[in-house]
Amino acid sequence: MITLCGMCLSNYYNKVKMVLLEKGIPFEEEFVRTGSKEEAVLSCSPLAKVPFIRTAQGSLCESQAIVDYLEALQPEPRLLPADPWAAAKVRELTTFVDLHLELAARELYGKAFFGGDISEANAERVRKLLIKNIAAFKRLAKFSPYVAGDSFTQADCAAFVSLPLVGLASRIVLGEDLLAAAGVDWKAYVKVVGERPSAQRINADRKAEQERLAAK
Repeated sequence: MITLCGMCLSNYYNKVKMVLLEKGIPFEEEFVRTGSKEEAVLSCSPLAKVPFIRTAQGSLCESQAIVDYLEALQPEPRLLPADPWAAAKVRELTTFVDLHLELAARELYGKAFFGGDISEANAERVRKLLIKNIAAFKRLAKFSPYVAGDSFTQADCAAFVSLPLVGLASRIVLGEDLLAAAGVDWKAYVKVVGERPSAQRINADRKAEQERLAAK
């Protein structure tokens, strides 16, 4: 049995969780906050980042490493095309979502979602970076109806949980949804993916965790 450790509020946790749900791999969940200094966490995730998984073979951290492991562990249903080139293109899109969109927008999250702040200079730097990176992403993404084309893939497990954060954070902090401004209709895309049982489970669990933490 795989134990998925982290928080339902984490988009990278939900990226892995979506893969587990789509593949029908049995798993348990363990609530772990990012940044924990407990040895039980650091021994599994040395940077105290979530998610990580515990398995009979040991622990594994970093969301993409986990996703790749799950794909190799249980190839069907496929979340990577069998064709090597098509599979590489899916990985390319996933990299763009994780590193060039979400990571760039993450500097806005403190002010957007947690009551923090960001200097005008840094906000403007992030704006310019996102505008450039979103234009590049748009050249690769198909949205027909899924990110890589007509099949649901790993790239969708990343995009479904991260594109809304990019759009919302940029709107709240920068005054404009930079994805929408670039012609990326992420809301329509999220609505399509949101019809999948895996997406509905993720949304419900995230909402429940938000409510539970707010009640403390």
